[in-house]
Amino acid sequence: MVFSSLVFLYLFLPACLISYYIIHNPVYRNWVLIVFSLVFYAWGEPVWIVLLLFTAFFDYFNGLLAEKYRGVWQSKAAVVFSITINLLVLGFFKYSGFLVETINQLLGLNIPFREFSLPLGISFYTFQSISYVVDVYRGEVAAQRSPYNFLLYVALFHHLVAGPIIRYKDIEKEIAERTITFALLSQGINRFIIGLGKKVIIANNLGEVADIFLKGNLGEMSVLGAWFGITLFALQIYFDFSGYSDMAIGLGKMFGFNYKENFNYPYMARSATDFWRRWHISLGSFFRDYVYIPLGGNRTMQVRNLFIVWFLTGLWHGASWNFVVWGLYYGLAVALEKWILLKFFDRLPRIFSHAYLILVVLIGWVFFYYTDFSQAVNLLYIMFGFSGAAAIDSIFVLYLANNFLLLLAAVVFSAPLLPALLKMLRQGKTESIRALLPVVNTVLLLISTMLLVGKSYNPFLYFRF
Repeated sequence: MVFSSLVFLYLFLPACLISYYIIHNPVYRNWVLIVFSLVFYAWGEPVWIVLLLFTAFFDYFNGLLAEKYRGVWQSKAAVVFSITINLLVLGFFKYSGFLVETINQLLGLNIPFREFSLPLGISFYTFQSISYVVDVYRGEVAAQRSPYNFLLYVALFHHLVAGPIIRYKDIEKEIAERTITFALLSQGINRFIIGLGKKVIIANNLGEVADIFLKGNLGEMSVLGAWFGITLFALQIYFDFSGYSDMAIGLGKMFGFNYKENFNYPYMARSATDFWRRWHISLGSFFRDYVYIPLGGNRTMQVRNLFIVWFLTGLWHGASWNFVVWGLYYGLAVALEKWILLKFFDRLPRIFSHAYLILVVLIGWVFFYYTDFSQAVNLLYIMFGFSGAAAIDSIFVLYLANNFLLLLAAVVFSAPLLPALLKMLRQGKTESIRALLPVVNTVLLLISTMLLVGKSYNPFLYFRF
């Protein structure tokens, strides 16, 4: 089940909210969320719900052991056991086929293997579960005594299948007891509908046009057509994933949880380093706190640590060499900035560093889009005029004209222009703005609903991770 589906919007979510709000006991409210979360997951993955339950209860006991024996070897053993088993399970389902295929290609073998369907959300809930055990070991949080409350943390449908990665310490108190107010519910509904609009109205439409260019015959593509296609994809993936994060944050508020932001207008960055402080913030902070710093961070072997993190960041996104290349590409960009480029950027007008960032990001998205490395290289050849392709063609002109307003809206909403405008309008006109919000939300919901009824193209790009 996805948030941008009619079943979720008009059946699942209303039923969950009604059940939740008619109950006032915090324990029973948690059970409502547990039951609905398991139904949410089983709707699309009834088989792999066993794996989700295993992860939750496995790390519940590891957390207890890590706390009970803190300071002696048994505590460290519990953490090592948790990390090892979790990564083995994740590796088996996500990377076993990729590993065997790579060995077959390198050694000319024909080892048979069976591809398993990737359990939804396994990359997200595995990292969440690992972070909990490590934080207990470090003494940053107390171990959760109730296995059911820990199951709620792991399985909560708001962030279960596509993040963001929620740290246990950030919602520890809210798991036990939450404050529910009408203001928080209203904020949650508003944030959810904004995310829904970003996903359904903008991302889906951008994605359909992007695929026409990027999945078409590259031999017939013009230079501007190649840049147009990858620009549309860059905007699609931003509105797709940031829209999902908005919906997750909004859902959290509806039920009394306050999740941290996962995006901060990344296309406004001036460097790749800054971009990754703004994009998928929860993943970046996970690798920083649980991989980069434990390896030595900036103190020892910084270059090694940097490239290990970016190799893992790429591999986390998918079992394919294009994702590894994509991760290492950003590792190289961040390394060059750290030791050379950032020294010069501070002396340049903002427009130059921003243009550099957009160029770096668009090249990076080429490797992210194509799992076939040769296709990625071919598109880059076209983009930079090395293929002999025409500079412009009629297909590009036609789709640019037909989608100009959509592209303009996407560019505007990917910048903090709208929040700044709303802030200005609120000054002295708070009541009128508040009165207008329900109207705007209703219109966005109606348009999103009509688009969901009329279209079959509705993927969530980060579901495959």
